[in-house]
Amino acid sequence: MSNVPSGQNRIKTFFVCILAASFFWLMNVLNKDNYSIKLNYPLEIEYDNSAFVPMQPLPKRISVNVSGDGWTLLQKSWLNFNANPVVYKVLNPNEASFINSTALTDQITELFPNLHVNYVIADTFELNFERKIRKIIPIRVDSAGINIRDGYVISSIINVSPSLISVDGPVSLIRTYPDTIRISIPVPKIQNNFDESLPIPLPVSPLVEVSHRDVYVSFEVAQYLNAAPQ
Repeated sequence: MSNVPSGQNRIKTFFVCILAASFFWLMNVLNKDNYSIKLNYPLEIEYDNSAFVPMQPLPKRISVNVSGDGWTLLQKSWLNFNANPVVYKVLNPNEASFINSTALTDQITELFPNLHVNYVIADTFELNFERKIRKIIPIRVDSAGINIRDGYVISSIINVSPSLISVDGPVSLIRTYPDTIRISIPVPKIQNNFDESLPIPLPVSPLVEVSHRDVYVSFEVAQYLNAAPQ
């Protein structure tokens, strides 16, 4: 029998040698220092959201350039997929106009004790907060504008629920909201009891929280006793 390896065996041997060489090369590379890599981490801006409103979207992620040995960098790269967010606390939102990159770098350095943090890049370093206020607005029905069919009258009080709503948001926006909201009844020539839910005419803003978007209005309608049927 011939001891010359077949073509298939030579291919297998070749790939085994390639894999072995790649493995030893990778081990050698990972054991070296002074490699740099950029890691992306989620960022959470913590502030008193009961008293302040961010007037522009807050940054959600940061990029961190770090240096260290290959093994540590590889480990951090894998852990990055399930990383907990870096929490940046804004203690005085009224005075904060940007993220303090030095303070943020110090926080991140604590997360990477075996690495050197070279610099930090956020999506944006700008911050803009306004104080949050609440305004209570009464709801009234425009009774003079209700269109009742001839020979009929409103025979009960006009029920409105809720009669008050609250709006919460930044001072500059809440001040533009009306002191009273008047609801118009859109139905013409009403001759039956009215019982409907109507939209409250208020602007929609992601920065403003409105307690109710609809109002329930009801009242009774009666025909004049001396009116001829129509």
